[in-house]
Amino acid sequence: MSSIEWGEFKLNELFNIERGTRFIKSKRKSGKIPLVTAGEQNQGVAEFIAYDDELKIYENHLTIDMFCNCFYRNYKFLCDDNILVLLPKIDIGNKSLLFMTSAINKDKTKFGYEKQYRQKSFAEHKIKLPITASGEIDFEFMESFVAELEAERVAELEAYLAAASLKDYELTADELSALSKFENYNWGEFRIGDLFEKLNLSFRKSKFNKDNDVSKIKNSEFSIPLVNAKDGDNGIMYYGRPQDFETATMTIDIVNDGAVSTGNVYPQPQETGVLYNAYLIKSKFTASKSLLYFFATAIQKSIKLKFSYELKASWERVKNENIKLPITTNGEIDFEFMNNFIKAIEKLVIKDVVLYTDNKIKATKSIVSSNQ
Repeated sequence: MSSIEWGEFKLNELFNIERGTRFIKSKRKSGKIPLVTAGEQNQGVAEFIAYDDELKIYENHLTIDMFCNCFYRNYKFLCDDNILVLLPKIDIGNKSLLFMTSAINKDKTKFGYEKQYRQKSFAEHKIKLPITASGEIDFEFMESFVAELEAERVAELEAYLAAASLKDYELTADELSALSKFENYNWGEFRIGDLFEKLNLSFRKSKFNKDNDVSKIKNSEFSIPLVNAKDGDNGIMYYGRPQDFETATMTIDIVNDGAVSTGNVYPQPQETGVLYNAYLIKSKFTASKSLLYFFATAIQKSIKLKFSYELKASWERVKNENIKLPITTNGEIDFEFMNNFIKAIEKLVIKDVVLYTDNKIKATKSIVSSNQ
């Protein structure tokens, strides 16, 4: 990459844009088409809705939201009016579109809730791309580079799955039973504050300086993940020094204040600290990783739509909300069922990943060898 020549290109020289359609939530009908809106979590897919002839459907395009989050979507999708859809003016391969996605995302730190990415932003937006000796965009390099990078990452994933013993995706009898009984299981309501308590974790130094005390990149110095108002990436945007932040393990992270992320809930089994606009809660019972995942999902389902930027998801409010959990015949929380259910889901996901890596490696070995 260091020997590659780069040129600067305006996005409107490469793409036309169309703005998504305004969707009234009350008129949306459940369906199978992804509806794209602003945000990083789930790549901005808010829900799946039904399609009718009045709506314009897109496929194999880049999208940019109001926060300059850019994604390449190689599937059919609908989008709301916070989304700009980029329509190539020239023939651009899929891997080159992925390359351009990364180039566009380099600029997303310039935008936010106060300064939103709109049509004027697009008209002024420039990105750097590799160029040929004649100064043209080097699409061949981008296609080759992404193909090799993909093959390398897939091979690393295969090695990781094998080393972590995650290639075992055969379900046990208890896990199969949990899957089959999930929808018709007995459920009970429980107050969140009866099951969890809020941790008061602090910054150990007398004064906090964001420029010096945290990093967006995890390294040997800044190794502690810190929760804050982050949408996606499991709620982690910054890392701190171990000696600077009080930490805890096996916790659940609740975002209490964020334009998009208020009410997001994330499991944090690893050692974690608190930056701001979020807090950690810990169970009053012994929790496994599987239970953290189950409870985090149950809590988010309960609180996400009740709280917003205007109505913060503070612990004083959240602790009085109820969640639904599977129960035994005597009305107690069925922890064993929850553990088996999450393990079954993990194995189903792993199975897809294992089969994907096996097929992808076979398909990409020829690319790697030919490029070598």
